[in-house]
Amino acid sequence: MREVKIEKLTLESFKSYGCYENMINPDTYRFGQPPIEFYRDMLRLDLGSSTIASFSICRVEKRPEVIDITEYHSSVGEGILPLDSDILIHAANATANGVVPMDEFRVFSVPKGTLVVLKPGIWHHAPFVDGSDAANVVIVLPERTYANDCEVVTFSEEDQIKIIR
Repeated sequence: MREVKIEKLTLESFKSYGCYENMINPDTYRFGQPPIEFYRDMLRLDLGSSTIASFSICRVEKRPEVIDITEYHSSVGEGILPLDSDILIHAANATANGVVPMDEFRVFSVPKGTLVVLKPGIWHHAPFVDGSDAANVVIVLPERTYANDCEVVTFSEEDQIKIIR
């Protein structure tokens, strides 16, 4: 079994996969002062040719920290926002012809309240809970992407990747 070490999410370490922003305590340009502040246009999510964004919840519970499945969306990005717990996400750069880059996966620790936006084609899958029993995670995709633009690959036991701390 392969292994991959958890990394802290930083702009430098994550830039080839997408971008992120703390949505609870943003540190960016704003309009107004307390009691009303507006932080505008913090991140952009590529919806491809779709004009409809769909907001879903992915509830994940504690499970073995082993990457045994991955997926990508060819024409759209994906937004991932953990609401109530820190999470771990895996990512690898887009490849041609659905070839899984087995030796290129990285795992990032994403603090709750941090919106991660993956670029189109980035390999990923459901997050892992980090430090609690369950996490509710908002997933933002164009409507029905899971049915229309989602290539899923399940790993053989020998190709599975153990997440190490």
